Amino acid sequence: MLVPLAAEAITHIGALTVTNTLVNAWIVAIILIVAATVIRFTARAGAPGKFQNAVEALFEILLSTFDSVTHDRNRSKKFFPLVTTLFLFILLNNWLGQLPGTGTIGIWKEIHGAVEFVPLLRPATSDLNVTLALGILAIFSTHIFGIVTLGFFRHANKFLQFGSLVKSFKKGPIAILTAVIEFGAGLIETAGEFARAISLSLRLFGNIFAGEVLMTVMLGLFAYGLPLPFQALELLVGIVQAVVFSMLTLVFLTLATEPPHGEHADHAEEHAAAAHH
Repeated sequence: MLVPLAAEAITHIGALTVTNTLVNAWIVAIILIVAATVIRFTARAGAPGKFQNAVEALFEILLSTFDSVTHDRNRSKKFFPLVTTLFLFILLNNWLGQLPGTGTIGIWKEIHGAVEFVPLLRPATSDLNVTLALGILAIFSTHIFGIVTLGFFRHANKFLQFGSLVKSFKKGPIAILTAVIEFGAGLIETAGEFARAISLSLRLFGNIFAGEVLMTVMLGLFAYGLPLPFQALELLVGIVQAVVFSMLTLVFLTLATEPPHGEHADHAEEHAAAAHH
């Protein structure tokens, strides 16, 4: 049995096409919502139990890891909900693909005139639509945090440096040339934001889809024993890909909330000029 590149439709709810990857995404979302609700009510219950202690220990480890990137506990706490949710959502989707029944329990449907087997469950991260949506969400969020932290114009100045270009006309031809080069670099940086979203999505999709193909081949060769080492490998790949996606998002968030390049130098020049006068 081949693994199709696109997710297979199971049913329709009005205009919404319900695919097997969408079902998996819903299952993971429900798991996360239930877990968050349990943690919230457990924290309010009074004396912390073993479950709450374990969750707090995990959160502290994650915050310490975030600190190594942001070098700022306040920023780590600010990014924590988004980055941790992405990590857990991707990790659970990756690991659910290794549960018995995923990819093997399904229905027979007529597709393009032929009756084909359609699995009811398929890892959401093996669907390019899902990984692309996650990539866009991650990069879009970096700009939201950048605007909230720095202000719209300071954040936009990282990409389209109109201010530097206008000021350069007062400083001579060398300054104008430098400002034009910086403006062109800003345009490249803008295009790079789209490339980041695509890179995040393709990296995650490629690794998880390749794992699905590998497991299908192994199960086709021999259903017992032989696939076990490859399943263990896929569990490792699942956590590695979740870590890579979330940590890259954290790095992009950290960069987005840093002041624009050259801002400190401009302030230094202004202070020097004021001191001279």
